Amino acid sequence: MKKNNINDFKPFLSLIIIIMTLLFLVFSKMEVRRLGYSVLKQSREFRRLQDNYRLKVIEYAKLTSPENLRKMAVSKFTMSEAEVGQIIHISGDQIAVEQ
Repeated sequence: MKKNNINDFKPFLSLIIIIMTLLFLVFSKMEVRRLGYSVLKQSREFRRLQDNYRLKVIEYAKLTSPENLRKMAVSKFTMSEAEVGQIIHISGDQIAVEQ
């Protein structure tokens, strides 16, 4: 009687195995799609941050250009342009050389 009882459950068990396999496949496909969207979102964020970094580098280069530094020194820090005779050159033997 036990052998007959097990044979009655075999179709039910095979159906459960098939359903579980199909559910696993659907879940894995949904997970792949979700991860794909996550990667897409992260790549967009990375590109945005990379563009922002490039803009900051360009802005830094503009701010530290010699012409801009000279204008800032003259306008904001009350420095004046060097005139002829104000610059002292230091060379090997002589400390100050006339211009």
